[in-house]
Order: sequence, then structure tokens, then C-alpha cells
Amino acid sequence: MTDSDSLYHRLFSHPLMVEGLVREFVPEAMAAGIDFSRMEMVPAKFHARRGKRRDGDVIWRLPTHDGPDIYLYILLEFQSKIDRWMSVRMQVYVGLLWQQIIRELKLKSQDALPPVLPIVLYNGDQPWNAPTELTDLITLPADSALWHWQPRVRYYLLDESAFPRDELVRRESLAALLFRLEHCHEPDELLSLIDEVIYWFRQHPDYETLQHLFTEVVQQAARGLKDQGAAIAIPEGMQEVRTMLATRVQEWTRKWKDEGKAEGKADTLLRQLLRRDKALPAGLEDRIRAASSDELDEWTDRLVDGKPLTEIFGPDHTH
Repeated sequence: MTDSDSLYHRLFSHPLMVEGLVREFVPEAMAAGIDFSRMEMVPAKFHARRGKRRDGDVIWRLPTHDGPDIYLYILLEFQSKIDRWMSVRMQVYVGLLWQQIIRELKLKSQDALPPVLPIVLYNGDQPWNAPTELTDLITLPADSALWHWQPRVRYYLLDESAFPRDELVRRESLAALLFRLEHCHEPDELLSLIDEVIYWFRQHPDYETLQHLFTEVVQQAARGLKDQGAAIAIPEGMQEVRTMLATRVQEWTRKWKDEGKAEGKADTLLRQLLRRDKALPAGLEDRIRAASSDELDEWTDRLVDGKPLTEIFGPDHTH
């Protein structure tokens, strides 16, 4: 199990996270008239008759308003990588869940099975492209009479990165905030998201467990910032992460501005050199591009003074 999977297990073992996910992202389940006030978690460890155990991710049993004994089972599987055979796995998990329900509830021959909604929650960066229906994996002609006996399992896919950012911003659940944090790679955007997380928990101080879990999400997001050079030492608390990141953003902004100035100076120096000498020795352009702003100023002054390349850059750097 990856660290990300473990964190998702703990996040969606909290009823508020599951309620937010279902309310805002699974309208088909909402149409069943779910009573969230009586939802309960179900063990996701399945024991076969011979003792072999299979572990699912998270399962919730949700009563509906259709009657006191009508329940919807939501089977959540978390994926950080694309799995082409996901629908086969979900068929196995659904079958094991029903076997467990039959055994534990001692269902009789006249009883019916409760409905199960399999959901795959995917947080990878690449768009999910695996079949969501088992029939798409079976090799049969479209008109084959054998289709009648093939299993027809499908799962509900929630691909976090597929939701437009503007749509997620309009949503108010912690699940939507989680999706945004998981796919945030820019420091200034992450700062804003951390402020939203801090504000949410200030408005809801009773959810201390979730606050600790979201601190882990924020730390994970900070570690995943792209193009920030050396690894960042991430503090423990959420407010400390925010303070650290705010300081870092200022440093990175100054660095980007300095790099922009150096890039402009390098372009000017190269243009003037080519105008004077028509061609440059191999490797000299790369050295100029990698130079600091102060070095570029010094070389430009020497060029303006009419110095030859050997005096501008030194004899070891012009051949």
C-alpha cells in the first residue's frame, strides 16, 4: 500500500468525507434517497471459506429512505495508478462483499441482496483510460449468443483531475478541497488552498481528526511542488507549513525575477558578440546562459571596452 493509499483509507474512513463525496460527486447514489445520519462502516477484509483473506479499501453501509431494511453498500477503491483490469478486481470485491453479507445477515433463500455501488477514486495525473465495464475486456463478437452469460460488472469512476478547476472551486465539501490539493503544483495556488483549509477547520473545530489528516495532505502537496530545486523540509503543523511556504514563495519569486533579468542580459551579450565576431567558439553560449547576473555585467563591460574574447572570458573558455 502506498502512503497516498493509506492516507485515503484514513480520510474516507470518516463519515463526513464520504458524505461530501457522495453528495457532490455521485448523484446516482443521492437519487436512492440516502440517510447519512445512520451510515456505518463495514469491514473490508473478506475471508474465503478456506481462510484466505482479501483486503478491499473502504466499504460503507448507507440506509435509504425507501424502508428500514433497504441499504446501499458503497465500495470505495483508491487508485494512484491506472489498472486496465480494475473491472475484474471490482467484480471479485463485489462478489466477496455479497458472500459476506449472506453469511453475516444469515440471508434466507427468499431474501434479496442489497445493491452495491463500486466506486474507483483515482488521484493520478494521467487521465484514466482503463475500461469501466467488464464487458469491454471480454473478447466476443457483438452478436455472439455467449454475451447472455457474461458477467456485467461496472464501476463508477471518479477521476479527480478530470473535474474542471472552476467546478471544484464552486463546491464546498472537503472532498472537493482534497481533489484540488492533490493536483496543485504551483506554490502560490497551494498557499491559497492552505488558507481555505485553515478557514474551513476554524469554522468546524470539532473535526480534529480530519484536521490532522488534511495536514498530511498539505504536507504531501508541498513536497510535490514542481521545479523548486532542492527538497523542502516540511514542518509538522499546517500553519507552520503555510508560514514556510509563504517565505519560500517570496524567495522563489525573487529568484525567478533575477533569472529573468539574467536571461535578458545573456540575450543582449550574445547578440552584441555575434554582431562583432559573427561566430562564437563551441560551448561559449552555454557558459553565457548559465552565468550569474554579476558575471554577465562584467563580461558586457569588457565587450564595451573592445576586449577580445580571450580577455572577456579567459583563454580557457573560448576554444
